[in-house]
Amino acid sequence: MQPRNMSMSGVVDLAAVKAAGEAKAKAEQARAEAARTGGGGAVPPSALVIDVDEAGFERDVLQRSAEVPVVIDFWAEWCQPCKQLGPLLERLAVEYNGRFLLAKIDVDANQMLMQQFGIQGIPAVFAVVAGQALPLFQGAAPEAQIRQTLDQLVQVAEQRFGLTGIVVDPDAEGPAGAGAAPARPAGPYDALLEAAVRALDANDIPGAIQAYKNVLVDDPGNTEAQLGLAQAELLGRVQGMDAQQVRKNAADDPADVAAQLAVADLDLVGGHVEDAFGRLVDTVRRSAGDDRDAARLRLLELFEVIGPDDPRVTAARSALARVLF
Repeated sequence: MQPRNMSMSGVVDLAAVKAAGEAKAKAEQARAEAARTGGGGAVPPSALVIDVDEAGFERDVLQRSAEVPVVIDFWAEWCQPCKQLGPLLERLAVEYNGRFLLAKIDVDANQMLMQQFGIQGIPAVFAVVAGQALPLFQGAAPEAQIRQTLDQLVQVAEQRFGLTGIVVDPDAEGPAGAGAAPARPAGPYDALLEAAVRALDANDIPGAIQAYKNVLVDDPGNTEAQLGLAQAELLGRVQGMDAQQVRKNAADDPADVAAQLAVADLDLVGGHVEDAFGRLVDTVRRSAGDDRDAARLRLLELFEVIGPDDPRVTAARSALARVLF
């Protein structure tokens, strides 16, 4: 499975990246609560299989993929293989009891989503994990192959992205809905953090940066503001870039540290996390003095965007230590 980041704007969904970094702790909290209350029973089928359209894709797929893998079944009424595959996937969703959420998308009614995923024929099955799309298979595959693919998906979600959550019933009040985090009291900086998010949604990058800085002036250890600032500054750096020219500059002159930093930013925003980290580690290894320090600091900033618990960050930290020491 080779993932690529998805968002409705065509670039990496940084909100999903952030949520993925928090998902493991949230899921473990949910499981502990379920165990305490005697939960962990069967999840109702209505919570496991949902119909999704373009308007609800961000909410029902991208956001939920930060807690549990979302398997997408692209289908159409006229597609005969779809009529065989769809019920099989629904049965497996129930059998796996919440280890993944099945989202069904009618391609005739959602042409934009079909184009964004690059689908050439149906049935086509994808997964979205922590905002990243993974192609699974196309056509009515045998059940044994589908089971193997789903097992691999769950393993990748747990090991690579830290997603150990299960689908919960949003309408349940008891243990079946134990994955819902309890409401927390409003914090002193919620209004400023919300203003920053609104600024990002409006593409007001400078406004978002200032809002996050306002929080950090009073609360330097505020992790949400630290992460938000790193994301906003990254988006600000790539805004207006001529990606083709930036990549050409870096290829023409590998010693141009500024060009290497710019390409690393583009890679991260495009979802190529390992490429971004690897480029900066190599730049640190090849450079010296101020140039080396600039590459090292940029790498640390990008670590903040992805999150310290991500295994890709752990691997890149080890690689950085090897070239530094």
